[in-house]
Amino acid sequence: MSVIVVDVGNTRIKWARVDGARPGASHAAVHAGWKQSDFRRRLLPGAVTRLVVASVASAAVNRELTRAARTARAQIQFITVPRRAAGVTVGYLEPWRLGVDRFAGMVGAYHLFRGVPLCVVGIGTALTVDLLGARGRHWGGAIIPAPALMVSTLLSQTSGIRRRARGGGNGGKGLFGRSTRDAVTQGARYAAAGIIDRAVEEAAQLLSASPLVVLTGGEGPLVRPLVRSHCVGVADLTLRGLAVLSAGGA
Repeated sequence: MSVIVVDVGNTRIKWARVDGARPGASHAAVHAGWKQSDFRRRLLPGAVTRLVVASVASAAVNRELTRAARTARAQIQFITVPRRAAGVTVGYLEPWRLGVDRFAGMVGAYHLFRGVPLCVVGIGTALTVDLLGARGRHWGGAIIPAPALMVSTLLSQTSGIRRRARGGGNGGKGLFGRSTRDAVTQGARYAAAGIIDRAVEEAAQLLSASPLVVLTGGEGPLVRPLVRSHCVGVADLTLRGLAVLSAGGA
């Protein structure tokens, strides 16, 4: 049976064919404006029997993806968030309110780093932090704007900063930028790193053990060098979790 796992975000879509219990080579694209034919051409070029999907995109996007699967005669399964699955116990009072991408990411992290407390951090449109105990207990999470959203908000909601950020330097590396553009960009990235390190501090108090930070998402590579806590990057974390869930992993 040929299975494709799909992570549909607000802006980007990632997908991979499952090879055993793991996703194979992953692919990514911006899905704005995609219709049924685009999903069919990009995700379903050959024989596929099943799509396993984590989607936080709009209902319209999900409908087009569903139609593409039907034209390819492939079963499609949209993952929902249960109280417990694949070794992870969701800590939200109402599990369905947890983003399915965050849940799949925690499943992926739990199965990659069994027996280790984790801060699972996703940096996409939003920056999400979820604390996962060594035995798979989810303690809850935090959601803040990711660096790109912080920058775009500043540029759209102010006049002085927006005007001064046009042009200027673009190569700042430290916190103290020498142009408005650098100051905004680096400030947002350092803010993200600071939140992650603060989360690790609070998690260590709760668990009496310092968690490993598992970082994923498009802006992860830009923030990771600024994080002082022990941190690893896993680009396809959500797809890895979906592969486990597609196989009924425990």
